[in-house]
Formats: sequence, structure tokens, C-alpha cells
Amino acid sequence: MPRLHRHMQAGEIYHVMNRGVGRQAIFHKAEDYEAFIRIVREGMMLEPLSILEYCLMPNHWHFVIQLEYDEQASNFFKWVTMTHVARYHAHYGTVGTGHLYQARFKSFPVETEAYLLRLFRYVVRNPKRANLVTRAEQWCWSGLWDFVHGTSIGIPLTPWPIRRPANWLEYVHEPQTDAEVEAIRRSIQRNSPLGEDAWVKQTAKRLGLESTLRSPGRPSKQSKDQSANEPSRHRNDIIICCVGEVRNNLKSD
Repeated sequence: MPRLHRHMQAGEIYHVMNRGVGRQAIFHKAEDYEAFIRIVREGMMLEPLSILEYCLMPNHWHFVIQLEYDEQASNFFKWVTMTHVARYHAHYGTVGTGHLYQARFKSFPVETEAYLLRLFRYVVRNPKRANLVTRAEQWCWSGLWDFVHGTSIGIPLTPWPIRRPANWLEYVHEPQTDAEVEAIRRSIQRNSPLGEDAWVKQTAKRLGLESTLRSPGRPSKQSKDQSANEPSRHRNDIIICCVGEVRNNLKSD
């Protein structure tokens, strides 16, 4: 299958995520999370990237970023993942055993204001949604931990381009609707823009992502079976017709 065209444009805000191959864990203990955070910090020194929010989970991670130039995300996350893979295998003695990540990172642009706020909430709610903690701020491997506890043990974040609600923590713990979660997950799966319909269509056209808006699928089994059977039925009709002609000829003789 050909790779999806990925054009990430300067100034846009993107959700970026990646997960372990076969959904296997990429972080096994606290030291693994700490090592990854050090890698991200090193990467930010080489390629200063505006990270607005993040969350590290046992088998995947999420970042919400804003780009200063088109290739910034590709450069940054390529270095981070390659460095992480090398150090992971060296630490666990698994060099040559295969991939750590399932593929290239997934990404999609997001509209600001309401949709960006929903995305922030989705990202930091991950540990609670996975039942790793009872409250999202108890997970120390996300930007929410530093915000609530006033520490800087994690990844340094850029101030948001929108106003953070005064009741942000309460908002985080408001249950997200099924439709809201499904819209974000669909954008993750398809790499499609997240926002109001008009904005999504305009952004997809501008960034060459129109194919991500089409529902994936293939013809139904019934229609496939019907089309597959049409030639054989046609051949059977010919055979029956020919047999009939032969019989008629025998009778006339």
C-alpha cells in the first residue's frame, strides 16, 4: 500500500501520535518514561518545537504541536523515534530483534478554539480512560501533571494559543461524548483534519488530504459475488443454448 501523502504546514496545530508494534509496550517502568522525556528534551535543543500538550502511555504517546516550518515535525519525530529505538534496544539487549514502533507517526491538523480544547482534554484523559489512574492529574507522564502540581519534571510546554479555561481540571474530568471521542479517533486512524465541516473540507483540500475524508471500504460481498458470477452465468447460458441447438439438430436429422 502506498504511503499517504503527508504535508504538514507551518503555523498549523497538529495532533501527533505513535504506538508500539502490535500494540506492545514501549515503556515498562518509570525509568523508561524518564529516558524518553530526556530524549524529547534533547530533541528540542536540536530542533526547537512548540509542544502544547502531551501524554505518554505504556504502549503509545500523544503530542499536540504547532509548527514553525513545514518539515519541522518530520525532522523532530524522526530523530526522537530513531534515538528512542536505539537506546531502548541497547538498554534491553534486544538489538536486531525487530521494530519497536508500528510505523511512522500519525498526525492530523486541528481547528483552534473548541476542537483544540476537546483534543487537549482527550490527550490528558488517556490514563483515566485506560483505568491506569482514578483521576487524570495523577498520571505523572503528561502535561496535566506539571500544570496541576507546578513541577517541571516532564516536557517543557509552549503556552497555548487559546485561553485555558479557569475550570480546566473540572473540564478535563467532564465525560466526553461518544461522538466527540469517535471524531478524534477517526482523525487519528485516517490522518484527517479535526474541526467544523467547512474548515475540515477547506483544510483537506489545501493540504492534499482529501482522500482522508472518504470512508475506507470495498464493494460488499454480495455485489462482488454477483459480479464474479456474471461471467459464469453467461457461459452457462451459452452452453444451454448450444445443447438446445444440438438436440434440435438431432431431431431434425
